[in-house]
Amino acid sequence: MCWSLVFRTDALADKEVKVVDTFPADTHPPIVYPAALTVSGKSPAAKPLLDYLRSVPARAVWEKYGFQLAQ
Repeated sequence: MCWSLVFRTDALADKEVKVVDTFPADTHPPIVYPAALTVSGKSPAAKPLLDYLRSVPARAVWEKYGFQLAQ
């Protein structure tokens, strides 16, 4: 058996992970994963990807895996 500290979303994504305890939400700041385009970015796929990640269909995927999105 292996003990690890993982994010809730990671635990939800792996059926072999058993959650044995959690940290109360008021003991740490919210965990945030920012995404943005950068001025120096050159990939033509960046804007369509960011647009998709913010879309209604993507929201369902985010929520399926335990993420809460900012409004």
